[in-house]
Amino acid sequence: MKYLRNVVTLRHDEEKCTNCGMCVIVCPQRVFAESGGKVKITERDLCMECGACARNCPFGAIEVKKGVGCAAAILKGLLTGSEPTCC
Repeated sequence: MKYLRNVVTLRHDEEKCTNCGMCVIVCPQRVFAESGGKVKITERDLCMECGACARNCPFGAIEVKKGVGCAAAILKGLLTGSEPTCC
């Protein structure tokens, strides 16, 4: 499920990445995929900014501002019945 286009804070530094595949394993939205020995972001807009990839990357190759994006605000609003706000 895609949330909103072009609002996700997810960044993947290919120079720091060792292609260990941990992000592929922990991402609940399958944002990352391994192909030809390289890990890549397949579809950035699938990211819900949970932060699992960044927390589990042993090499600091992934950055995401957990829970601060519009996608997180909309999900929180839906779950709590409050008005979603995107800063």
